[in-house]
Amino acid sequence: MRAAPPSTEVTAVEAVDPQLREELLACWTDVSNAGGAVGFVPPVTRDDVAPVLDALVARAATGRERVVVLRADGELAGWAVLSLSVSPLRRHWATVLRVQVHPSRQGQGLGRALMTGVHAAARDCGLEMLHLTVRGGYGLEAFYAGLGYQEFGRMPGAIRLAPGDDREEVHLFVRL
Repeated sequence: MRAAPPSTEVTAVEAVDPQLREELLACWTDVSNAGGAVGFVPPVTRDDVAPVLDALVARAATGRERVVVLRADGELAGWAVLSLSVSPLRRHWATVLRVQVHPSRQGQGLGRALMTGVHAAARDCGLEMLHLTVRGGYGLEAFYAGLGYQEFGRMPGAIRLAPGDDREEVHLFVRL
């Protein structure tokens, strides 16, 4: 007998309080150490991730970014960021960053739930299109294609995981 799917809620937050900051930090550290392609190469500590998170939180406080939080059964299960453009020519679209589901919650359909919530939050902001990049070699393009994203370019060697281990950065977009 299969377990019931978790009850999920996805919300966009404009301000990150100290408790949410700690939850985001723990998730980001755990996802990174599990090999997630979210800006770090394992192993990392909370001290490695904290300054990058704090810069993100500061940008969210100015309205330049929105943190989209996924809760499953009431607990933080993942999150992503909508990075809004300051250019008046680009205010109709945003870049999605740091998409992650905690390793203990993967395989439950929560990535799809998170991205569906990101799309809803983007529409609520009046956005018409989203852009994101994925690290080549992880097979993430198929996941995003299932959500309607289309590839429009690859930058060879854009991501250096270690000396001699360069990866493509794959650019994808979706019209909302």
